[in-house]
Parts: sequence; C-alpha cells; structure tokens
Amino acid sequence: MSDVEKRVRNVVASVLKVAPGRITASARFVEDLGAESIQSVELVAAFEEEFDIEMDEEAALSVKTVGKAVEFIEKML
Repeated sequence: MSDVEKRVRNVVASVLKVAPGRITASARFVEDLGAESIQSVELVAAFEEEFDIEMDEEAALSVKTVGKAVEFIEKML
C-alpha cells in the first residue's frame, strides 16, 4: 500500500467515521461507506488539506471509489 493510499484511507475513516477495515480500494463512498452529499464535499476539503493540493470540486466529486480517489490524488502530486 502506497503512502498516498494510507493517507486517503485515514482521511476517509476520519470523515465518514467508518472502521479502517471497511475501507478497500473498491469501496464506494456512498453505497459501501455511507457518505452523504455533504460528507462528499467534506472529503474533498479533507483531501485538499491532507495533501496540500487544490482539487477541481466537480471532478473530485465524480470519483466514486477509494481506489479512484487514490489515483486522482496521485496524478495531482
């Protein structure tokens, strides 16, 4: 597991209040981890803060799984 993936999982666990064991690369934010729309926006903000990046909100909100979020962030770093 890459450093980026570990950090993404930590942010997801913190924002969505889910057990780290439930967070897999294929886990979908809404369907599997229970994210509501406001939490999706909070996740984007938390990722921006964690990685010190500026994300296009529309593009970021179109990312549906943890694995895709890792790929999205890695491209920005």
